[in-house]
Amino acid sequence: MPARYWLLKSEPEVFSFEDLCRAKGRRTSWDGVRNYQARNLLRDELAPGDGVLFYHSSTEPAGVAGLARVARAGYPDPTQFDARSPYHDPSSTKDAPRWFAVEIEGVKPCRTFVTLAALRAEPRLAGMALLRRGNRLSVQPVAPAEWKLVVELGGLS
Repeated sequence: MPARYWLLKSEPEVFSFEDLCRAKGRRTSWDGVRNYQARNLLRDELAPGDGVLFYHSSTEPAGVAGLARVARAGYPDPTQFDARSPYHDPSSTKDAPRWFAVEIEGVKPCRTFVTLAALRAEPRLAGMALLRRGNRLSVQPVAPAEWKLVVELGGLS
């Protein structure tokens, strides 16, 4: 199967790329996603070894902070069953979980933070899901050519 790539968004005040790099084993569960389209991608599409652009959202400037990889395929998001969690879903059951998570592993920070403005300024990225009007998903596919270009913009090879 050819390599696949994704962009995952996180607000850095909640969980940043630096937090991922400080996590045990540089790994974390990517949980708390409560959008059906994003859930379907987490459940059905993201696979171990897939590349991840870790994107800082809802901040100034927003942009790609680093590279990660999918370390564990989709599994039921445990936060949906935890009544103390802000992501608790009382209508989801362990027999029929509604929400899914993946585990990601930090690979390396970008040498140059790739701002949203820099992404928009690159004509070869015009078709990137992130840059399409109205696309606010926290999990988005990234084409191989887009991945290569963003990695280069980040000062990585």
